Amino acid sequence: MDRVATSLPGVWELRPKLFHDSRGTFVETYHYARFAELGILDTFVQDNQSSSVQGTLRGFHFQLNRPQAKLCRVVEGEALDVAVDIRIGSPHFGKWTSVLLSAQSQNQIYIPIGFAHGFLARSKMVQFVYKCSDYYDPADEHGILWNDADLSITWGIGQPIVSEKDARNLKLADLPRNSLPRYFVK
Repeated sequence: MDRVATSLPGVWELRPKLFHDSRGTFVETYHYARFAELGILDTFVQDNQSSSVQGTLRGFHFQLNRPQAKLCRVVEGEALDVAVDIRIGSPHFGKWTSVLLSAQSQNQIYIPIGFAHGFLARSKMVQFVYKCSDYYDPADEHGILWNDADLSITWGIGQPIVSEKDARNLKLADLPRNSLPRYFVK
């Protein structure tokens, strides 16, 4: 597994070794000790999978009291995955990065705690799988508006399919500061 830096420190693209033979392909998607060698020390406690038709945009989501690091990949199709630094006091607050995830490349993105997460389904159908470092808590779910003009995210689509809940999210600048995570220097 190769770790590739993105424009945000701590958010990494992970590129696995693919093994091909006459039967098809094999890939190891997660191995705690190997991920620890890459600097990913989270214990993942929940796996999720969503199906999305082309043009579906899910996000931006985060939890404050039960924050989640995420390890995301696509098992069918292609998705643009985006992470936004929402940590108060971070030198990268309000900055975003993206990785194009695909079933063909089997690449992944690691998103640490303190980032909002969203993705856009770019192929006819997308099966999106992700690990979380804490359990989903609907009472602790928060969001940021997907098309917040201050973030200037390049989605490559004008009118995505967005849930009613995600369409009601506020801009990052309009969120109360006590509803955002804090940045701590390690």
